[in-house]
Amino acid sequence: MQAILTTLDRRWRRSRHGFAPSHWKICLFLTANIVLLSALLFDWPVGANIKNMAPPIHFFGKMLTNFGESGWLILISAFLFFEGWAGSRLLQSARCRCQALRICQIGGYLLTTIALSGILANLLKRAIGRARPTYFQDWGPFGFSPFNGHAGFESFPSGHATTIGAFFVALAFLFPRYRYIFIACALWLAATRVMIGAHYPSDVIAGLALGGWFSFMMAIVYSRYGLLFRIGETSWPIPRLPLLKGK
Repeated sequence: MQAILTTLDRRWRRSRHGFAPSHWKICLFLTANIVLLSALLFDWPVGANIKNMAPPIHFFGKMLTNFGESGWLILISAFLFFEGWAGSRLLQSARCRCQALRICQIGGYLLTTIALSGILANLLKRAIGRARPTYFQDWGPFGFSPFNGHAGFESFPSGHATTIGAFFVALAFLFPRYRYIFIACALWLAATRVMIGAHYPSDVIAGLALGGWFSFMMAIVYSRYGLLFRIGETSWPIPRLPLLKGK
């Protein structure tokens, strides 16, 4: 373990790349304003009409919304991490060991991204204590009861949307060729939290942004250690080696 920590520290010190200077302050400013505008413009009408949601829309949302539960994603990520680690130690072929090590790093990246962003989202939602749309008649869209301890007052940010944002943005960094498909999947799956009346639109947008930013920051950290990613010419993290070979 000491040897691993020493190697990682050496890699960090050797890396000359800092955090990507790619207008992140502008992106963060726009994200904050989009969340605020959605709260002011969309949360009230959504809360007022939540009981009148069309049955097909509610059914569609109910069918897909459980994808955002982090437990199964964490288990799969942990499985990839430990199986890849075991393979990198036990396989005979050097090529197979390298492939297993990459699988281990992918699992580690997904695991840390999803688990840590989920912990942060849960801490925030408990501290903020925003009432869910089911309490709209009594609390409205801007009712808050910090540290209430009841799930009905843990609306902002959406934990499911955070997990979805973290997972699909991580996939977008791992497989950049398909990033638009992953982003579309994230938007549709996160929107199911509004369709079933569990969250306001601003909760979902904030959750997606939180998970996405966490994936981005973890990719930067991994690139600094020379694991899985490197900093590309545009100062964004890209895979050190292509995970899917094109034709």
